[in-house]
Amino acid sequence: MNHRRQAVRGLAAALAALVALTAAGCSSKAKTGDGKVTGAGGVKTGEGVTDKTIALGALTDMTGVYATLGKSVTQAQQLYVKQVNAAGGICGRQLELTVRDHGYDPQKALAAYTELEPKVVGYTQFIGSPFVAAVKSRVDGQDKGLVLPQAWSASLLGSPYIRVLGATYDVETINAVDFLVTEKGLKKGDKLGHVYFEGDYGENALAGSKHAAGKAGLTVVEQKIKPTDNDMSAQVAALKQAGVKAVVISAGPRQAASFVGVAAATGLRVPVVGNNSAFAPQLLGTQAGPALEKMYWFASPSLPIGADTPTAKKLVADYQASYPGDGLDNGIVAGWTAASVFGEALKKACADKDLTREGVDKALLTMKAHDAGFGMTHDLGDPEAPSSRESVIIQPDKSVPGGMRTVRQPFVSEAAKSYTP
Repeated sequence: MNHRRQAVRGLAAALAALVALTAAGCSSKAKTGDGKVTGAGGVKTGEGVTDKTIALGALTDMTGVYATLGKSVTQAQQLYVKQVNAAGGICGRQLELTVRDHGYDPQKALAAYTELEPKVVGYTQFIGSPFVAAVKSRVDGQDKGLVLPQAWSASLLGSPYIRVLGATYDVETINAVDFLVTEKGLKKGDKLGHVYFEGDYGENALAGSKHAAGKAGLTVVEQKIKPTDNDMSAQVAALKQAGVKAVVISAGPRQAASFVGVAAATGLRVPVVGNNSAFAPQLLGTQAGPALEKMYWFASPSLPIGADTPTAKKLVADYQASYPGDGLDNGIVAGWTAASVFGEALKKACADKDLTREGVDKALLTMKAHDAGFGMTHDLGDPEAPSSRESVIIQPDKSVPGGMRTVRQPFVSEAAKSYTP
């Protein structure tokens, strides 16, 4: 336990040092506005906004551990921008989305944030809980640009500028454990394995599994890994020896596929449930595909891309028309949801004649029942809380559009209702 805490503190210290360096490097840069400039239509403007354009940033991972999902998130947001601009833009201005791929590298992520910070009104995505957490004090203290992270760590709560869309990892994991107990036979006295990334994501998910385990009378058996660890053989062996009856995995798609594939091959045939970022349908085409369909589920903050809703059906058609060579996954849903939330905040800020960063942030706080069309309603009025506590349980299924089918509709477990992230 002490070693784990020291490792997390070490990562946090390293990221904090990088933030200090990047902040110092940009301190002399001129801003594009000071919030007092009057633009077209009598609208106040500031950083990232001119009379003709609204500049947005996307800090993504298209070459690292979340490459597949990062690509889908980004392309969905580019599609959103294209469609909004074709319809006339927002507030008489065209949206411009600048994308930077950090490859899940902390130095690249923070350098990209520093580069774009003076040029954009905010960010439609920022992948990587540790990286977002590293700039949180800077965002809250001086930058104040709206950040909609593709990250769900509870450490990101409390900021009016960094808004988590959906349940945080701890709440999501509590819901996932409830699924294992109510539908997969996990019972009091059983051992629950938990494989998790070191850092904000995994640590926060682990807090959720421990809370749920305490409520259900389970014992959690921990296996901490790094994002660079792709072979889960050692973790499978350890959990098999421990006699676990189910496993939670809070890692990337590659790690989940490796774990499930090795577990199936070595006789650890127990249900495995992952967090929302621990699956990509492209994995169904690998050797682990059959095992994933039989013994793997994951929790999600929205219905899958193949959902039977008007928004989902239209998005599938539009996405396939724009990117005919690419598959469908939930990164598309996540990307589109975040872009639509940001777009709605911009529209409300325009109506208030204030497109400064502060104006956009204030507008977001008025969005207390935003429906992105994927089964969830988001309340963005309380910075201290995630926008939803609901989760959907999804099972890989290559016969379904998007390779995923819903096995449990949006729900909040009893243990999650009373839990404070």
